[in-house]
Amino acid sequence: MKSKSVRLLLLAFIMAGIAMAILYRDHFDAQLLALWIEDAGAAGPLLFILIYAAGTVVFLPGSVLTLAGGALFGPVLGTLYNLIGATIGSTLAFLIARYLASDWVERKAGGRLKRLKEGVEQEGWRFVAFVRLVPLFPYNLLNYALGLTRLRLSHYIIASFLFMLPGAFAYTYLGYAGREAIAGGEGLIQKGLLALALLAIVAFLPRMIKMWRHAHVEIQQHKSTNRKTAGEKP
Repeated sequence: MKSKSVRLLLLAFIMAGIAMAILYRDHFDAQLLALWIEDAGAAGPLLFILIYAAGTVVFLPGSVLTLAGGALFGPVLGTLYNLIGATIGSTLAFLIARYLASDWVERKAGGRLKRLKEGVEQEGWRFVAFVRLVPLFPYNLLNYALGLTRLRLSHYIIASFLFMLPGAFAYTYLGYAGREAIAGGEGLIQKGLLALALLAIVAFLPRMIKMWRHAHVEIQQHKSTNRKTAGEKP
């Protein structure tokens, strides 16, 4: 009875946080976040990672946080901190869905959940890699929806961290380039062009992956047909 009460209390707290974040998401202040991080000194990176993780759980826009990470910490450390925060947050959402809020997630995911479950059952971590690179589902909702599948937690964490990297680096660098433009740093044209090139690659990546998957499916079907044909021969 006590464990059930704790579960309901945690769930109510999380739902309240999500509701508040959705209601006030347009008032998210990146400049205030930057001031908090700067005032934290050496603990700034840890504070940023915690804020990013919490923001992922309560549906704050990840792109805004990622841009802020690039502006605050630069392209290399910013990418690392963004990835760590996003991975921790997506893992928390995964666990919340699996152990606390499965009914709520199922209602939110709707008919897409069946498609996602089928994908995970057929391909496992490879499906996670695919949906991290190709935005078929909203990022925040995807974290919760994957918690309702039979996917192993370790596979989910590793695939998420690795395959969120391209997008994380592109948006982190964009945040860094934006900060340099405001500050009037050197090489603004080169940095701006590189940021645009990275975004173009990330935007084109889903099409490349879809083409590869389609070709892979056709090859597998062709092999299967050939095996059946060979088996039917006397």
